[in-house]
Amino acid sequence: MHLGFSRLSFVILLLLAFCLTLVPHPGRAAEKRAHLQVIVPEEDRFTPFAQTIHVGDSVKWINMDTDDHTVVSDDFVNTTGRFGLNVLLKGTENNGGKPGTFTLKFPTPGTFVYYCRFHSHLDASHQPVAPGPDGGIQADDGNFGTPMMGVITVLPEE
Repeated sequence: MHLGFSRLSFVILLLLAFCLTLVPHPGRAAEKRAHLQVIVPEEDRFTPFAQTIHVGDSVKWINMDTDDHTVVSDDFVNTTGRFGLNVLLKGTENNGGKPGTFTLKFPTPGTFVYYCRFHSHLDASHQPVAPGPDGGIQADDGNFGTPMMGVITVLPEE
């Protein structure tokens, strides 16, 4: 009889352990990621240009350049609900040698297009374009370069 009780106890413990694996663990499901968006020194660009993240994730912009830059939302095409964003990211020269940072969390799916207002502007079609002759950066060969911009695609939760 004692042997039967031991087997029964073992089976019950095994079933209990299996059932515990089926219970959702909120800490694991709620764990979200932070993605980095870096401004490359001397190149006036965000890298990576495009990112795909999930709802609840955050993006942290880090200005590694000596110059100041901005993160401005292109509200005409944004669908993430993050409208009216216009944040100054101080460069290391104006921030005590430290890079300026800014973190933004994305609570809804959609597309978030942004640009630096110092290094691009919106054209008539609401698309970021490189600055022109009336106040922009121009190379010796007349090239205005590419606009300093990026896009984040926010997917539904996994």
